[in-house]
Amino acid sequence: MNNLIQLSNINKNFINFKKIYVLRKINYKFKKGKIYSLMGPSGSGKSTLLNLLSLIDRPSSGKIMIKNNLIDFNNSKKNDVLRANKIGIIYQQDNLLNDFTAIENIYLASLAAGKDKKTSVSKAKILLRKVGLTSRLNHYPSELSGGEKQRVSIARALINDPEIILADEPTGSLDLETAKGIFELLKKQINPRRLIIFATHNRFFANKSDC
Repeated sequence: MNNLIQLSNINKNFINFKKIYVLRKINYKFKKGKIYSLMGPSGSGKSTLLNLLSLIDRPSSGKIMIKNNLIDFNNSKKNDVLRANKIGIIYQQDNLLNDFTAIENIYLASLAAGKDKKTSVSKAKILLRKVGLTSRLNHYPSELSGGEKQRVSIARALINDPEIILADEPTGSLDLETAKGIFELLKKQINPRRLIIFATHNRFFANKSDC
């Protein structure tokens, strides 16, 4: 079975002054080795779906299975461990820690997954080289360009060798040429045991996905 994630009748609604339906009866199977795009304008539910897939949020109803295991949203500790080890997340706004350098932002994600510091630092250096930022490893986010910060974010998402990479409009705040470079870097991270899901409202990038 090549399915890594399976969604069954996923519904998500929010209650403010009235009930707002964001996602209705979503059924889909995401397969390993592919890159998927979530298309739609702002407010259409792309980020909501990514939050469910990352186990940060829970559906109002329906089931999510990862590697044929049903997710129990009442077991937050188990889901935190699963997220740390199996899911890499890249945000539109890089979400880097301003008081930490590029390399620290990357290897802290490895420490959070229970790895030792020596191994984490060594792997962070390899990833910084992979994304072309060896000369920036001791720079703080305020000293990096938008494209450089997104490269650090990609390296951070990769450090625990995730099987699932989720990216929420990772090129949305960048100029077109920088965005193309970031997208190509992201697409290079696909492999037979991994899938990538990215949200976008840009048809140019959506057309470059497998699905």
